[in-house]
Amino acid sequence: MYAAVALLVLIASGFAISRLEPAAPTVQRQSVWIDTVKRGDLLREVRGPGQLVPKEIRWLSVDTTARVDQIVIRPGATVEPDTLILKLSNAEIDDQVLGARAAVEAAKADLEAKRIGLESQVLDQRAQIAAVQADQEGARLQAEAEGELNRKGIVSSLQYRQTQLRADQLVVRLDIEQQRLAMLKRNLDAQLAAERSRLAQLENTLLLRQRQADGLSVRAGMHGILQVIAVEEGQQITAGVNLARVAQPDVLRAELRVPETQAKDVKVQQSVRVDTRNGIVPGVVVRIDPAVQNGTVQVDVDLTGSLPPGARPDLSVDGTIEIEKLSNVLYVGRPAFGQAESRTTLFRLDADNETARRVPVELGRASVSLIEITRGLEPGDQVILSDTSSYDQHDRLRLR
Repeated sequence: MYAAVALLVLIASGFAISRLEPAAPTVQRQSVWIDTVKRGDLLREVRGPGQLVPKEIRWLSVDTTARVDQIVIRPGATVEPDTLILKLSNAEIDDQVLGARAAVEAAKADLEAKRIGLESQVLDQRAQIAAVQADQEGARLQAEAEGELNRKGIVSSLQYRQTQLRADQLVVRLDIEQQRLAMLKRNLDAQLAAERSRLAQLENTLLLRQRQADGLSVRAGMHGILQVIAVEEGQQITAGVNLARVAQPDVLRAELRVPETQAKDVKVQQSVRVDTRNGIVPGVVVRIDPAVQNGTVQVDVDLTGSLPPGARPDLSVDGTIEIEKLSNVLYVGRPAFGQAESRTTLFRLDADNETARRVPVELGRASVSLIEITRGLEPGDQVILSDTSSYDQHDRLRLR
């Protein structure tokens, strides 16, 4: 009987033990991040690192091959639009300028000679018209006089008729000569227009050659600071190569790099806070790069506030972009591996504040350090947000 009772007790004890939960691992309370679920307004933000860059940058180059003769000033110097930075040389360009100038002078002389010759022909034609007009007028008067004499029987009808025919012939000739004068004028205008076009073409060539020659003296072209000189004295350069860079150091903008997964919410005209490590400067999004590079999207920000002392090009900054404001939502700090619009599990503290149990949670829209809770938690719940991947085999934790 004692043996049977002992066996029953042993079986009952084994069954009870099998129904017990595994012992919860102990976690130091100071080693985990615990946050409280709240209800209220949630400001969605996106954060990205970046740097300050000049808003206006000008790269200087030349449109012809040349040799660097002299570097007049060095990077860091303050420049004005006409400040000389580099002296270049190209003997071929100098010869081309001289040839183009001589061609222009020859074309001007040809135009003047052509104009004088054509105007002389017009004057000759006008003189011819005047002579024909005088002959026609004389013939007309003679015909009128012989007509009167013919009626009196002094001049024969044949002679009168011949005089009339000669007067009519001179009228026709006068009309032809006037038409010839009109054609001469049109010809004069056409030939002079052709000569002027040729002269204009040569003048444009001269301007191009002169501009190329002037370009051998590389000037800043704007107010600012000389940042870079990309060539050395004695170097042979080709057309279009960047020689130097000038920028305005007091007019800066921020170039932020936003993670590609968060860039979809960024829009132009959104407000931005730019942390320069020496103050916060407000700004506004003005451009979003359509391409993704190394997992980030470049966002350009115009700074609307005054820059703090020490702000300069290439200064590292952090930018926080305000996406939207969510009203009356449930939210908590972002878990270590919690992504927006996803499902996960979190350890929620029990009422005794010493035990945490794993519960399923649905996450909504996210901000930089906060995330919306759509299901699974209530206001006032305390949850562990730290990385608990090492406790994936446990549903309970004991805090100490």
